[in-house]
Amino acid sequence: MNPMDAKDPHPSLRHWQKPKDFECAPGAVQEMGWGRLMFAHTFANLSDVSDTLLAETRGRRDIALYLRDPHVVLSLAPQHLFLDPSHTFRRNLEDWEGPSFRTGAFHIKTVESREEAKAVNAIYAARGMVRLPTDFMPDHAEDPNLLHLIAVDDTDGEVLGTVTGVDHSGVFKDPENGSSLWCLAVHPLAPHPGVGGNLVEHLLQIMKDRGREFVDLSVMHDNPEAIGLYEKLGFERVPVFCVKKKNSINEPLFAPDQAFDQLNPYAAIIAKEAMRRGIQVDVLDAGEGYLNLTHGGRNIVTRESLSELTTAVAMSRCEDKRVTSRMLSAAGLRVPRQIAATTEDENLAFLEEVGRLVVKPAKGEQGRGISVDVREPGELRDAVARAHEEGGPILLEEFVEGRDLRVVVIGHKAVAAAVREPAMVIGDGRKTVRQLIEKQSRRRAAATGGESRIPLDTETLRCVEAAGYGLEDIPPEGLHIRVRKTANLHTGGTIHDVTESVHPALITAAEETTRVLSIPVAGVDLMVPELERDTHWIIEVNERPGLANHEPQPTAERFIDLLFPRTATPETET
Repeated sequence: MNPMDAKDPHPSLRHWQKPKDFECAPGAVQEMGWGRLMFAHTFANLSDVSDTLLAETRGRRDIALYLRDPHVVLSLAPQHLFLDPSHTFRRNLEDWEGPSFRTGAFHIKTVESREEAKAVNAIYAARGMVRLPTDFMPDHAEDPNLLHLIAVDDTDGEVLGTVTGVDHSGVFKDPENGSSLWCLAVHPLAPHPGVGGNLVEHLLQIMKDRGREFVDLSVMHDNPEAIGLYEKLGFERVPVFCVKKKNSINEPLFAPDQAFDQLNPYAAIIAKEAMRRGIQVDVLDAGEGYLNLTHGGRNIVTRESLSELTTAVAMSRCEDKRVTSRMLSAAGLRVPRQIAATTEDENLAFLEEVGRLVVKPAKGEQGRGISVDVREPGELRDAVARAHEEGGPILLEEFVEGRDLRVVVIGHKAVAAAVREPAMVIGDGRKTVRQLIEKQSRRRAAATGGESRIPLDTETLRCVEAAGYGLEDIPPEGLHIRVRKTANLHTGGTIHDVTESVHPALITAAEETTRVLSIPVAGVDLMVPELERDTHWIIEVNERPGLANHEPQPTAERFIDLLFPRTATPETET
């Protein structure tokens, strides 16, 4: 029996198993914004596929899909091309019965404005994906062959996720009448479940309504969460491969560095930017984020965003919150009133004087031992006891109302500004507060490489009880409960970029703070009633801010500019 006469397990892949001539546009290429999508099976010969890939320009990520003979293409330029380690999945639409997921929390629409495109780029940056020119999506809003869908929160209008669809029939008159899905991404801070699945289902429905026969997608082989989602939606793996050009963007795919894999996000972002510039990176201690960076005759050791350019004196000024407050106050900068915790009577007297307190260790980081908005004598005693567990002196600080603003300053110039929000859960009418916290904590940990979790401790219990609930209570659907008062990322807080909307006076205050403390890189924390006003209090200064938390702002680029100014290019210079 002729093998070609056997039952075809993938009838829509007949051209793959039995190459034939296509009556379609030859050499079909779709511009995607992040690069070109090449439909390799439409090219006249494999050398044309190789030549087109080699013509990729800097900062782009071209993809050649549907290669009949990927090994032959690789042989034409083995030093420059590689086989992408992704699986291809296909959803045949013949049996697609429509979206199954329903939500009243968000809706799906197409990208229409620059603001929406910026929000998509912020999601791409948070997920380590290539960003698009801001005008690309709005300019292609009327292009029927390229669909940019977004999920938008019904409450605040925030963009929660995005997916892109390509209509093959429109691009090259595909005789197989297919389509494909690209760039599915959900913001790591999205508060609602089901965003990714909803986006995929909407795209499937659109393509079925157009009469398409299938939707293909490519997913990394080591992404079990995404693969699980696609298989749940009926996608099946098919023998389709793609080839890419070796470049700095793709480097982790063809030359993975196991030492880099062990770095936390704050060290990894620096290592990747340094390597992109041709700076030698040696990992000294992956667990603590120590790197040795070498370029030319210059050698600098870093620990995440802390480098040898920060003196021990400057670091000690930031480490001790008492010294920070005194120096800033003496320089005329505005800080909350503050005293050292002493006797219970003196502590209560200060509480009575200011009304509301923040209790925190004089030295410490990552929100450990801090209690916010302490109002009652019993709360104050408990808060002081918690702070004592961290060791060292305890501070009582006047509580000031407002939004928690972090400004990252590098070389005494502000690079990024972000509002930090305390950890919050949203009731669904079914889960207890404890279950909601545990689920949200798992999501935060997954989104931050394990850096962010909500602790189930006495401070969390205090905040939940202040909201009128217990851990075993079931809050109604849609109810928001803040389960921490501090907005620290390491205790489950979230961070939202506001670089373009803060008042200039807040930026000036942050920059002046770093000059007073003589520190070249810092995260300056301010409490501000409104972002658009100049009223503020400087709360504290972090000598090792997490640069990865502020994408898409160019924090890593500016940091490497500071360390190795000769590597700065017009693309990276301010």
